[in-house]
Amino acid sequence: MKRRDGEKSYTYFERIVMRLNLVESNIPSPESFTKPEPRQHKQRSVGSIVLRFIFIIIGAILVSVALELFLVPNKITDGGVTGISVMSSYLSKLPLGIFLFLFNLPFLIVGYKQIGKTFAISTLVGITVMSIGTALLHPVEPFVTDTLLAFVFGGILLGLGTGIVIRFGGSLDGTEIVAILISRKSPFSVGEIIMFFNFFILLSAGFVFGWERALFSLLAYYIAYKTIDIVVDGLNESKSAWIISDQIDEIGDAIVNRLGRSVTYLSGEGGFSGDPKKVIFCVVTRLEEAKLKEIVNHFDENAFLAVGNIHDVKGGRFKKNAIH
Repeated sequence: MKRRDGEKSYTYFERIVMRLNLVESNIPSPESFTKPEPRQHKQRSVGSIVLRFIFIIIGAILVSVALELFLVPNKITDGGVTGISVMSSYLSKLPLGIFLFLFNLPFLIVGYKQIGKTFAISTLVGITVMSIGTALLHPVEPFVTDTLLAFVFGGILLGLGTGIVIRFGGSLDGTEIVAILISRKSPFSVGEIIMFFNFFILLSAGFVFGWERALFSLLAYYIAYKTIDIVVDGLNESKSAWIISDQIDEIGDAIVNRLGRSVTYLSGEGGFSGDPKKVIFCVVTRLEEAKLKEIVNHFDENAFLAVGNIHDVKGGRFKKNAIH
């Protein structure tokens, strides 16, 4: 290749250095890299925060009513720290509210450090209102003296109030906080740990109030437990459905048009026949489950239908009322 007049001649090594310098000049320096700005969490509106604490206060008041006007006057106790507080108040003759607040305070401090500030504040408000509420209601005459009515309606009110507080991000019992922390480092679920604690607490109630009252306490606890499930999960608890049928398109169209739920078609294969199969996956609420079964049975009585519980649903076109 001929060199033009006046053009400078470069050796082979000079050309290599020039190329390296050119590449280096195009590489951004470390200083040019900027750290991505931390993602800002959306702040809750003042209205949603106020609404949260209003419902926590309502829930705590309901628990106070359940304890002082139904359960405690009839020597029926609850599990957890509340049960320990009830027995301590009975033995010492001191107000129940004092023990509810003092016994829950250490767990509240642990919850603040390990679980979060919002949870701790919500729990503090709930426990404070519950403690004050029991103190104010203590002089009031109990609504019922019949043990059967006491444990049934007391259990319902107890579960309703506790469920409302849990639904809006708080807690009224320190054992729940301990159970959450233990479950993180053990193979046991929160529910199993709480049941373990409550077994010994309700067993202790037999020695304090008598075994008949301990059995009534166990029934009240069971009613409260079931009521909490209904309040926290609601009647709109989600169900997942898997459907395999030869009339899959008709079933899918009916689910979309009659239930207003979106469906997802999946491709499958029969394990025995090896034939290709079309599978429907959809999510419905508990109230829509019966209608779903009716639709499937209408188009194909021999269709395969599997329905399961879902803990939570988010995204897609499935709309569910927000808890917090």
